[in-house]
Amino acid sequence: MFRFVVRQVGQRLVLLFVISVISFAMVHLAPGEPSLVDPSNPRLKAEDVAKIRAAFHLDEPLHVQYGLWLRDLFSGRLVSFKDQQPVLGKIWQRFLNSLPLFVVGTVLTWLLAFPTGIRAAVARGGTFDRVTTFFAFAMISIPGFFLSYIAIMWTVTHLEVSVVGMRTFGFEGAPAWYRINDRVWHLVVPSAMGAFAGIAVLSRYVRSQMVEVLGQDYVRTARAKGVAEEAVTYGHALRNALLPFITMFGMMLPALIGGSVIFETIFAWPGMGRMGYEAILARDFPVILTLNFIAACLTLAGTLVSDLLYGVADPRIRIS
Repeated sequence: MFRFVVRQVGQRLVLLFVISVISFAMVHLAPGEPSLVDPSNPRLKAEDVAKIRAAFHLDEPLHVQYGLWLRDLFSGRLVSFKDQQPVLGKIWQRFLNSLPLFVVGTVLTWLLAFPTGIRAAVARGGTFDRVTTFFAFAMISIPGFFLSYIAIMWTVTHLEVSVVGMRTFGFEGAPAWYRINDRVWHLVVPSAMGAFAGIAVLSRYVRSQMVEVLGQDYVRTARAKGVAEEAVTYGHALRNALLPFITMFGMMLPALIGGSVIFETIFAWPGMGRMGYEAILARDFPVILTLNFIAACLTLAGTLVSDLLYGVADPRIRIS
């Protein structure tokens, strides 16, 4: 087991290096310069442009820029082209903002999708299955940004509650209960909107997996032996239907970086997805490359976790 983990970690470190090189080359070979280096600015002279490029090492060869970027990244000295703020500090602040949004959305998705999908599979062809199928396809078809605008207007009009931003302006001096309630509203509504389509997709995926497993011979054998229906569903069928979801669970980690640009923009939530979008528009190379590097780390870590969980979920799989 230890040798397996060491070998997998070593392979992923090599792959991480290759990903960082490719992403660095693609970002720097793309047309355009950072917004600070704008030759079309009439106030910017040629010598000013040269000084700015030298200050950010943009006049160095690509391999030298790559080495300087790695050095500054791991030493914590990497700064943003846009505002000269430490990149890791900016990312950490936005990470703390995106984390509760990601956690609440993920919990809502998995807690609602699994019972719905399992119940629909058990009652296949019944009223519950048909109703959930209809609503699942409706939830997938309706654009999330449209529902978000409706949710904002409804909560503001009928409940007189603001859900834009992380908190309501002017509530800083309010009693603790009002501030907590205000923060919950601002957190739950965008999380629910982000989880809306995920619930529909995951519930259908759970249903299809459970329907396939419930038709296996060992499930019919367990029922023929008189095993309780709940034991058959949750003890036999669900355990064997979990394997595909282990892969999905491992691939959830990169969502901490990507977040949801659309929902963060609509709800004015200062998260990481929005920061990445703004960095792309501003051609803020340090922020773009660092976000991509962290996303690659989380993706590789997620695949490693999935590989390890496979051995836990399925006793037939042995890690040697």
